[in-house]
Amino acid sequence: MEGREGLEEVTDESEVSKRIQPWTKQITARGIFASIVIGSIYSVISMKLQLTTGLAPHLNVSAALLAFVFIRTWTKFLQKLGIVSIPFTRQENTMIQTCSVACYSIAVGGGFGSYLLALSKKTYEQTGVDIEGNRGYKEPGVGWMTGFLFLGCFVGLFALIPLRKILIVDYKLTFPSGMATAVLINGFHTQGDKMAKKQVQGFTKLFSFSFLWGFFQWFYTGKDGCGFSQFPTFGLQAWKQTFYFDFSMTYVGTGMICPHVVNLSLLLGAVLSWGMMWPLISNLKGDWFPANIPESSMKSLNGYKVFVSIALILGDGLYTFIKIMGFTIINIFGRLKHKNLNSAEGSQNKAVDDELKQNEVFMRDNIPIWVAAIGYIIFSVISVIAIPFLFPELKWYYVIVAYFFAPSLAFCNAYGAGLTDMNMAYNYGKVALFVLAALAGKEHGLVAGLAGCGLIKSVVSVSCILMQDLKTGHLTFTSPRVMLLSQAIGTAIGCVVAPLSFFLFYKAFDVGNPDGDFKAPWAVIYRNMAILGVQGFSALPQHCLQLCYGFFAFAVGINLVKDLSPPKIGKWMPIPMAMAVPFIVGAYFAIDMSVGSLVVFVWHKLNTKNAELMVPAVASGLICGEGLWILPASVLALAKIKPPICMKFLAS
Repeated sequence: MEGREGLEEVTDESEVSKRIQPWTKQITARGIFASIVIGSIYSVISMKLQLTTGLAPHLNVSAALLAFVFIRTWTKFLQKLGIVSIPFTRQENTMIQTCSVACYSIAVGGGFGSYLLALSKKTYEQTGVDIEGNRGYKEPGVGWMTGFLFLGCFVGLFALIPLRKILIVDYKLTFPSGMATAVLINGFHTQGDKMAKKQVQGFTKLFSFSFLWGFFQWFYTGKDGCGFSQFPTFGLQAWKQTFYFDFSMTYVGTGMICPHVVNLSLLLGAVLSWGMMWPLISNLKGDWFPANIPESSMKSLNGYKVFVSIALILGDGLYTFIKIMGFTIINIFGRLKHKNLNSAEGSQNKAVDDELKQNEVFMRDNIPIWVAAIGYIIFSVISVIAIPFLFPELKWYYVIVAYFFAPSLAFCNAYGAGLTDMNMAYNYGKVALFVLAALAGKEHGLVAGLAGCGLIKSVVSVSCILMQDLKTGHLTFTSPRVMLLSQAIGTAIGCVVAPLSFFLFYKAFDVGNPDGDFKAPWAVIYRNMAILGVQGFSALPQHCLQLCYGFFAFAVGINLVKDLSPPKIGKWMPIPMAMAVPFIVGAYFAIDMSVGSLVVFVWHKLNTKNAELMVPAVASGLICGEGLWILPASVLALAKIKPPICMKFLAS
C-alpha cells in the first residue's frame, strides 16, 4: 500500500471536492509555459544521451520535481512584486509533468539516435557501401522529420483511449513509474514546505555546480581528444581501451537514478568487451578479418562489435517479449475468470474508500469513444497518404496493415508496462523492422524496414506513455481530459523541439563518428538489423555468427536464471540489453554511471531516509546543470569559437 501514502490527507469527500477545480481550470497558461521550458531542457539532455550512449533513464519523477521548483519559484517571485497568483495545485503539477514528459519522450523515442539516423548517408557509408542489401539513404531534415513524428505520434494518442478504464480502474494496473510520480507530487502538496524546500535547495546547489563544472571543462577541450573527458584515470593503457572516468555530471546523475543492477550490467559489459574480447580479436587481424581494411569497417573489428551487440539485444528482447506477452495473456484470462471474486470484501477499508473517490474523479470527465475513433481514423488516413511521399519505399498498404495491428500491439505493451514498468515499444518496432525489410526485398527493404519500425514504435510508445501518465492523474485526482490534452500539447511541442534539438547537435558536433564523443551507436545497430532482415547471415564477418549464437544463448540463459532462481540471487543477474551498449560505445560512461551508483549506495548506508528524499533532487540537478551547458556550448561550436586550451596526456 506504499502508493497510497501520499494520498492519506485527502480522505473525506468534501475535502476532495473542495480541492479539485473543474478540468478547464487545471490547465493554465503558466503551466504550458513551464512545460515548454522543462520539456525543451529535457529534450536537449535526452538527445545528448541518445547520441552518445543511447541510454536514457526515466525522468518522470525528475520532471515532476522540476515543475514544482519552477512554479514555486515563479509564485514567490510574483509575491515579492506584490502580485497575487493562483494557488499551485497537485493537478497543475501533474499537468506540467505530463506535458513536459510527452515533450522529451519524442527526443528519447523518436529515433534520432536509432532508426531515423540509421537512414543518413554517414551511417550508410559507415556500414559499408559495398555490402549487399545496404541500399538507400535519406539525409536528416527538420521538415520531413517533424512531419513523420507528427503522423506517428498523434495516431498513438488515440489508440488506447477507449481502454483507459479497463487498464487503470478495472484491472488496477500499477504502472510503477506513474505511481512513483504521483506519490512524489502528492507528497509535495501534503507534506508542507519543509521537505520540498530541502529538495529545492539540493537541486539548486547541484544544478549550479554541474553547470559551472561544464563551463570550466570547456576551456580545456581545444582539439579532439583533449580535456577532462579524456583524463587517464586508470593509466594510459586502460585509457586506450576506453577505461577512464570522464567527469561527466550527466552520466553520474543518470547512474544515481538508474537501478544498481543496470550500472553493474554496463560495467560487466565494458569489462567483457573492451577489457577482454576486442583486444583479443584485434590480435587476430589478418586471420579472422583482412589486415588492410580499417577497423571501422563492418567486415573488420567494428562488425564484431555491432553484431555481437545485436545478438545480446535480440536475445534479451525476444525473451522479455515472449515472457511479458505470456504474462499478459495469463493475467488477462485470470482477471476475466475471477472478475467477480472479492467484490464485496473490504468495502469499509479506508484504502478502498480512497480508491472509489479516485475512480469517481477519473470517470467523471469522460472522454467520448467517438473522439478516439475519429482521431485515430483521421490521423491514420493522413499517414497512409503522406508517408509514401516521405518514404516511397514504404508502400501505402504496409502503412494500412501497420495501423490495423497497432492498437492491439499498443494494448499488449501498455498492459505489460502496467505490470512490469517496461515499455517494450522498441521490441515491437524491431519486429516490424525485420518483417518489412524481408517483405520489401533487397531494393527497398532497408528504408521500408527502418521507416516502418519508426511508425510502429511511435504508436506503441506514445499510447503506453499516455496510460502511465493517466495512472499518475488517477492518483492525483487530475481529470483524464486534462491528461489527454496535456499529452497532446506536449507531443506537439516535442515534434517541433526534438528535431531542432537533434540539429543543434548534428550541426555543432560530429554526430555518428565512431571515434568521436557522439557515436550514436544505435544508428549503426538499427541499419545492420535492417541489412540482416534483407540479406540474412551473409552480412556477418568471419566467425561472427558463432559468437552471435553464443551471446544470444547467453542473453536467454541469464534471463532464465534470473526468473527461475530465488529473488536474492535473481536480482543481481546482469541485464543483457544494458551489457550490450558498452560493446560499441566504450567503457568510460559505464564507469561514470557506476560512480553515481556508488554515491547512492554509500548515501543509503549512512542515512537511508535522507537519501530517499534527496537522491532524485541531487541527480536531477547534476543532469540538468550540465544539460543546460550544452546549449551555450553548441552555440559556441556553431559560431566556430574554439576553447583556448588543449589538455592532453602523453606517455613519458
